[in-house]
Amino acid sequence: MKMRSFITFAALAAVSGCIGNPLNYRDEPLVANVEKGMSRQQVVQLAGEPAMTRTRKAQPGTCFEYVLTHEGERQPYMVSFDSRNIVDHKDFRTCAFWDEQQENAKVPFYMDPGYGE
Repeated sequence: MKMRSFITFAALAAVSGCIGNPLNYRDEPLVANVEKGMSRQQVVQLAGEPAMTRTRKAQPGTCFEYVLTHEGERQPYMVSFDSRNIVDHKDFRTCAFWDEQQENAKVPFYMDPGYGE
């Protein structure tokens, strides 16, 4: 299961171009100032419109995906909102990866079709 998640992230990283070092972005307003409990409107005011908005599949809500750049390197960054449009997660990954993690958390490991691979 962990190997499948790693492969998924690696594939998304390859498609999106170079992946940067997350430490380069820690002072960006999006990374430094967005906190759990903030509203969707507050995030947009602080960080601007996202590169992409996705509807979450595993749990009701939406997910903003940003692409941070530093010295030619690109780094995905996502902000996830619950059904009330309140931030419930943020991460240096993609919305697809976070949705997969949420979906996998709902299935007991012994029922996961990929268990034991």
